[in-house]
Amino acid sequence: MGSHDTHDVRRRRLLFRSTHRGTFENDLMIGGFVRACVAGLTDTELDALESVMDLPDTDLADWLTGRVPIPPDAETSMLRRMRDFQIK
Repeated sequence: MGSHDTHDVRRRRLLFRSTHRGTFENDLMIGGFVRACVAGLTDTELDALESVMDLPDTDLADWLTGRVPIPPDAETSMLRRMRDFQIK
């Protein structure tokens, strides 16, 4: 399996994971972001996205909708990018 194939598999897994979060709200928010952006993400950005997706759904829903500010210890450029995508 070549590098290109490995990247495609990783992106497909992230897309599946982002649209099967367990809550409809997060499926729409996270899945929408991943669907729109995953093809252009670098390996470093994919790593950052995977880290964000490891966070609890309840926190992500609050932070991505802007209901609750992202706490400084959790705030990353990827999480801000995902929030900004939702709020635009």
